[in-house]
Amino acid sequence: MNELLSMVYGFARAVWHRRWLALAAAWVVALVAWLVIMSLPDRYEASAKVFVDARTPLRPVLEGIAIQEDYESQLALVREALLSRPQLEAVARKTNLDASVTTPSQMDALVSRLQRQIQITTTTLVGNQAGQIRDTIYQISYRHPNREKSVEVVRTLLDNLTEGTISGNRSGSSEAQGFLNQQIAELEKRLQGAEGRLADFKKRNIGMIPGEDGDYFSRLNQEMAGLQKAETDLAVALSRRAELKRQLDGSRVYLPGTSNAGSGSNIGAPVDVTLRRQEAEQHLEELLLRYTNKHPEVIATRETIAELKQREEKELADIAAGGMGSGAIRSLSVNPVYQQIQGQLNQVQVDIASIQGAAEQHRAEIANLRTFVDQAPEIEQEFARLDRDYGVTKAQYDQLVTRREQARVSDDAARTGIVRFDTIEPPRAGVAPVWPKRSLLVIASLIAALGLGVGLALLPQLLSPAFSDVTSLERKFGLTVLGSVSEIRTNERRAWEHMQLRKVAIAGLALVALGGVLAVFGGAGALMLRNLIA
Repeated sequence: MNELLSMVYGFARAVWHRRWLALAAAWVVALVAWLVIMSLPDRYEASAKVFVDARTPLRPVLEGIAIQEDYESQLALVREALLSRPQLEAVARKTNLDASVTTPSQMDALVSRLQRQIQITTTTLVGNQAGQIRDTIYQISYRHPNREKSVEVVRTLLDNLTEGTISGNRSGSSEAQGFLNQQIAELEKRLQGAEGRLADFKKRNIGMIPGEDGDYFSRLNQEMAGLQKAETDLAVALSRRAELKRQLDGSRVYLPGTSNAGSGSNIGAPVDVTLRRQEAEQHLEELLLRYTNKHPEVIATRETIAELKQREEKELADIAAGGMGSGAIRSLSVNPVYQQIQGQLNQVQVDIASIQGAAEQHRAEIANLRTFVDQAPEIEQEFARLDRDYGVTKAQYDQLVTRREQARVSDDAARTGIVRFDTIEPPRAGVAPVWPKRSLLVIASLIAALGLGVGLALLPQLLSPAFSDVTSLERKFGLTVLGSVSEIRTNERRAWEHMQLRKVAIAGLALVALGGVLAVFGGAGALMLRNLIA
């Protein structure tokens, strides 16, 4: 601690010995710095904020019917284009910043300054899940010594941002429509040629073109399968006709009528012999389900059936011979079974004729198709090629027409306003300049001047140290000091030292006071200085 105090004391003595050098250096540096600070031109910052809304109500309506413009990329492109050399040259000419420019090198320097001074920042507010449609705030700022000029430059840049984004998409849409119209015209010619070739080929090969029934081999297989089915149905119908004829031959056309119960007796209810026989046969079937053939009732029923058959045959024989049958009036009735079989036989005859006709048609079609067995594959291959070319051209044509309509809708939507630009803050600049910060610069230069003065006073002590007390001398050489002679200060000496101290304090305080005044009234001082210089 004693060593530190001794070192500080030594530095203080060194500064005091060169106090006027330190004060002079501080005054010179401070005054020069303050003159430079006061002469610095004021810079006013103009800024503007615009909100880009890409989620207008028109966008969902255009889903699927218009081309989705990538306005985010367009905005980014326009933002970069605003700081390009051609754009900044146009801005300089429009705002008259190039009034003093006479050479290309001066224009290059002006554009370079504009590129450094113009700031365009973005702030993203909302983004959808896909990250393609985002609401963004664009802020444009620019500094210039002329307040009105800075506002004019920012206003020009803001207009270029809005117009460049919309016109960029419009020009892109117009170029797309022009390209699509050209491609559609070429495809229309190709499509007409493909349609003509396909139509001529169909005319030359009528009946051999694959259609809904399939190609040549599919139609041939279909006809052969139809013939095979017709032949199968014909065989079934012929077999059924033969069976019906057999049944018809075994059936009687007429059935005998009624007869008396006793022979030669007219007493008793008439009984149909055939019906009695049929009832007896049905009764016999029921008995056989319960009894054997040797059961008495079964035997009796069979005898009754045999007797009824004899009587039935006798009646029929008498009727056939022209008699009355057993001396009684007999009546004939048409056998319903015979009629049913005859009707079925007639229907089968009709079915056979229809099936034979279908079979003949299948045979004729098969014969006709087999005459083209060598040409059919080549015809189908050529048709497939022509149809494929036509289909590809037609699909491309339809797709381009759809895209052209979408481009038209997109162009109309862009004019309507699918992206909205809302100005949050119009171009404006504050009354006070944003640079330089003279108060801070004055205080900083004052501190630097004082420090430089103290440093200049300490420099000889640092280069060639002097010893201000016995302790530092002993520490430097490592020897014991036997004695020292103190300075005898008279009253006149003390008065002189007090006077020097007051002068130093006054000079230092005056420098600090001047710095404080400039820090408070720096703007007015700068204005006065510029007026004096002017």
